[in-house]
Amino acid sequence: MQETKPFNISKNAVVTAFERVKANNGTYGVDEQSIEEFEINKKDNLYKIWNRMSSGSYIPKPVRAVAIPKKNGGTRILGIPTVEDRIAQMVAKLYFEPSVERIFYEDSYGYRPNKSAIQALEATRTRCWRKDWVLEFDIKGLFDHIRHDYLIEMVKRHTKEKWIILYIERWLKTPFQMEDGTIEPRTAGTPQGGVISPVLVNLFLHYAFDDFMEKEFKSVPWARYADDGIAHCVSLKQAKYLQKRLQERFELFGLELNIEKTKIIYCKDDDRKGNYHNISFDFLGYTFRPRHSKNKFGKFFTNFLPAIAEKAKKAIRKEVRSWRLQLKVDKDLWDIANMFNKKIQGWINYYTHFYKSEMYGVLRHINLCLVKWVRRKYKKRKHRRRAEYWLGSIAKRDRKLFAHWKLGILPTAG
Repeated sequence: MQETKPFNISKNAVVTAFERVKANNGTYGVDEQSIEEFEINKKDNLYKIWNRMSSGSYIPKPVRAVAIPKKNGGTRILGIPTVEDRIAQMVAKLYFEPSVERIFYEDSYGYRPNKSAIQALEATRTRCWRKDWVLEFDIKGLFDHIRHDYLIEMVKRHTKEKWIILYIERWLKTPFQMEDGTIEPRTAGTPQGGVISPVLVNLFLHYAFDDFMEKEFKSVPWARYADDGIAHCVSLKQAKYLQKRLQERFELFGLELNIEKTKIIYCKDDDRKGNYHNISFDFLGYTFRPRHSKNKFGKFFTNFLPAIAEKAKKAIRKEVRSWRLQLKVDKDLWDIANMFNKKIQGWINYYTHFYKSEMYGVLRHINLCLVKWVRRKYKKRKHRRRAEYWLGSIAKRDRKLFAHWKLGILPTAG
């Protein structure tokens, strides 16, 4: 006999949601169940999720609060749902995302299908050449301050599915379980770490910012990646006016422009005379500023260009140090390459898109750490020069071993 449920949710959608959550490799939630443990009894576990969601009896567990350091100091709280809650959120996302995707603008790049940070950087680079001024704006604690009542109204505009609205409301109100075990209720915001959160943040900012820009400032190009935003202006006066209007606009939505981190920048190059104190800004791990360039005739000139930011370099060096390669003397070089190559390749893929020579110093730092490993592992190569020579000769012979060796960033051999 066919099971009749109040909500019509496809079992296939639940299976697809599980596959996507598994591919994302997330950590455990408050129940400490890993994706591998969930998978042991996969069929029953997925049926339970489908059954509870379809009958309206699904209640999410608290989200596990994890404090992670911010690049500019301080910490940000990530909210990690349980595996089953992540799957349930993914089911809702599969149904809901297509209905809002079609209304989102081209220049909203964060956490969207077929959109990337590199595309946002590419657009920003080109626009910096066309317009002299940039307003870089920052919203104070966006993920913590989104108003639930406004957000639910926005969700209702784009779905008639009662179960999506019901469960989004429940996820928004799900309390945090802090690291000491205490439960903290939530009255605003959508936790960073939730599967559904990026779609909800994009929807909220679509109405708070994107749509406003398209209607009120048609001639001002912008790019937004989640809560990071850039707008290009023709004059200092226009940039100041836009900042004032955005301050007012965000207040209407219960948000606050972070004045300390909001900056007006002059995109200085050889053709732009005059001085202004701000001539650089950071966006998505890159610093945009005047840099030396060479034209096709070999002549040097100053251009306004992006390259990996100092903060990003520092963060990569810190992560490489945390690998503690010199202590991994039980491993051979090929083991170490297997352990870390994927990460190194990811950095190369992202940070060598623009002005890639700025990345080379960071990659040389990886070689220095490998040399330390050689000196610890082999008694005969305790001397730095010997360790470098040995590693350099392997690098020349087997350039494909490490991702950065393929680029020609080799340890010195001699």
